[in-house]
Amino acid sequence: MTPSAVVSDFGGVLTSPLFAALEEFAASCGTTLSELGVAMATSTQRTGVHPLYALERGEITEAEFMQRTSDGLPEGVALSELGEGYFTRLERNEPMLEFLAELHGRGLRLALCTNNVREWEPLWRPMIHEIDELFEVVVDSGFVGTRKPEPEIYAIVLERLGLPGTECVFIDDVEDNCIAAAEAGMHPVHFRDAQQAIPEVRALLSI
Repeated sequence: MTPSAVVSDFGGVLTSPLFAALEEFAASCGTTLSELGVAMATSTQRTGVHPLYALERGEITEAEFMQRTSDGLPEGVALSELGEGYFTRLERNEPMLEFLAELHGRGLRLALCTNNVREWEPLWRPMIHEIDELFEVVVDSGFVGTRKPEPEIYAIVLERLGLPGTECVFIDDVEDNCIAAAEAGMHPVHFRDAQQAIPEVRALLSI
């Protein structure tokens, strides 16, 4: 059976790549992604919970995340507001948005599944003003208490769509998230760029 719905990630699929934006943010704070990774690992060892995962599940606030991460950074490094620093360095991925608009016009159902942060909703939604027009379902990890690649978030998406996984194509730039989507029965497309992903989605949809 040909899928009737497409589930898309937000950051890194509907936007420019995340890595470059995070790298620029880290540099603006006088640190590196490697040092941020070590700081988060140190926090995980201390608390038993990865601070980024807790932030994305809505278990801690952005301010708490900043404090937990800052404690493990070299002396003199001061993190600025993460959300502001992050989203000001992201751009819309126009080819993907145009493609999804085409799919919407063809009558396919669209859902958005994003690992995000509660406090960041006023930052990311205005970037993609078509969100409510294109996507009938929006599942934001910060509001549902689970994040990709945890199976619960895929179950929430499918429940809200009222579809089995076999009816859905899933697009994400993180391979682990695609693997988990496949385990939920979806047809994953590991996004690298629009030129690669769009033909793969078209093939799965037979269009």
